[in-house]
Amino acid sequence: MQRLAATRAHVETWRTLERRARDVADLLELAIAETDESLAAPAEEEVDAIERTLSGLEFQLQLSGEYDNRNAILAVHAGAGGTESQDWAEMLFRMYLRWAERRGFATDVLDVTEGEEAGIKSATIEISGPYAYGYLQSERGVHRLVRQSPFDSSHSRHTSFAKVEVMPEVESTGEIEVNPDDVKIDVFRSSGAGGQNVQKNSTAVRLTHIPSGIVVTCQNERSQGRNRDSAMKVLESRLLEIELNRQEEEKARLKGKHVDMSFGSQIRNYVLHPYKMVKDLRTDFETSDTTAVLDGEIDPFIEAYLKSRVGEES
Repeated sequence: MQRLAATRAHVETWRTLERRARDVADLLELAIAETDESLAAPAEEEVDAIERTLSGLEFQLQLSGEYDNRNAILAVHAGAGGTESQDWAEMLFRMYLRWAERRGFATDVLDVTEGEEAGIKSATIEISGPYAYGYLQSERGVHRLVRQSPFDSSHSRHTSFAKVEVMPEVESTGEIEVNPDDVKIDVFRSSGAGGQNVQKNSTAVRLTHIPSGIVVTCQNERSQGRNRDSAMKVLESRLLEIELNRQEEEKARLKGKHVDMSFGSQIRNYVLHPYKMVKDLRTDFETSDTTAVLDGEIDPFIEAYLKSRVGEES
């Protein structure tokens, strides 16, 4: 039903654009026939608006992958470096939440493991919206931060790393087969603030997929059942991503092209000191407006990455 609704909306968007183009053409013909120059300005404004809409739709055609139109599950993991990297992971976590908010996408924080002093060790978010996975797949990889440390009394320069994983959400039962006998389930008390908020019941869930070694935890819900469902959703998406990577590696092998499918490849540098610059190492797109980027304005990076992939398959 979701795919049907999305397809209908897509068709209606193009039909509406067609009607607008036809209407403005009729308006221009009328203006010429009546030699009425007062119609020129509104017609020109409408033509510009149609061109902007068409440009956006043409760009969206790049999101034609089998899973591009799906919701995304995004995970952020702090790298080595303790508090510095954990703070950087939290900054990225906030960046993606702000990006989703700007686009009007819904977010559901499935799991957060907080750092000992500051920041987070890891976090998992479900981001729901049109082509969420198609857009966010550009963020998969290692993100590097260079800045003056707020945790160092001497304010020396530090380099921190965090890894971002992006997976398409599994939509239908049977798309990924998970044998219940292959999954070990552990329950434990959710970590978090003390006092009245301390969790007295074992509602947090840890799933271990024995054949692959994948471990998924979810503890943000108060219900053990809901945490288990969320953890299973993440596990299925991780298994789907492994299968997609396997297929990509096989395609690359047949083409004689080497592609690093691991998540260990660094994709972007964020430099806050001694100068301000965010640069994507895959596309060379860069900006000095680091504040805007960390506040969720990452669409130029996403668009540059998607444009760089045009014609890649052929």
